[in-house]
Amino acid sequence: MNWPYPRIVAHRGGGALAPENTLGAIRLGASMGFKGVEFDVMLAGDGTPVIIHDETVDRTTNGKGSVPAMTYAELSALTIQEKEKIPTYEEAARLCLALGLWANVEIKPAKGHELATGDAVARMTRELWKDAPIAPLLSSFSPVALAAAQEAAPELPRGGLCDTLPEGWRSILKQLGCTAVHCNYQSLNGKLAAEIHEAGYGILVWTVNDPAEARRLVAVGADCLVTDALDRIGPDFK
Repeated sequence: MNWPYPRIVAHRGGGALAPENTLGAIRLGASMGFKGVEFDVMLAGDGTPVIIHDETVDRTTNGKGSVPAMTYAELSALTIQEKEKIPTYEEAARLCLALGLWANVEIKPAKGHELATGDAVARMTRELWKDAPIAPLLSSFSPVALAAAQEAAPELPRGGLCDTLPEGWRSILKQLGCTAVHCNYQSLNGKLAAEIHEAGYGILVWTVNDPAEARRLVAVGADCLVTDALDRIGPDFK
């Protein structure tokens, strides 16, 4: 594919420079000139799509507990580094639209909630971005979540997330209607990049924080780099 999205994307909104997966992180990424951000979406216990990476709130907030066991009212009462809150997906999406940011939306289902999460995220994405010039790219490690997203909103682009490409990756991506491969940067070399491109897929790599490594990846054919190092691998990095 001819990659239509930003080439450098801020991981979890603001990389390592802001509390991850928060509105403040997204604002920081935009303020530094990034045109694309990546963030994670999980369902709270009441079905509200929220922006968080872990299945528990323990690491990132002042609370403890399982995300799918808590309502959004309970989650929103927690704080992240004393000032940020866990945002809803709708809040994050509306902020991206207001700031003119493209988004790589990772569907991050808690265990056992793959189908519901893929369905809810796809339906909400379709509605929130219906008037946007370019849709987000939905991605997930979960084939079940991606299949649910495909069923709910087949017109939205999807990316298959993996650490390393599994055997039979071509048929898996075709079945899920994906347009891109999202792989660990350490697994990408020139031979594999050529095979992925020859099969018709774009290549997004995560999480690239060393400028020299970033240049290698661009040279071998990566279309998009996701980074935590916003101060070293900026939006115009070449």
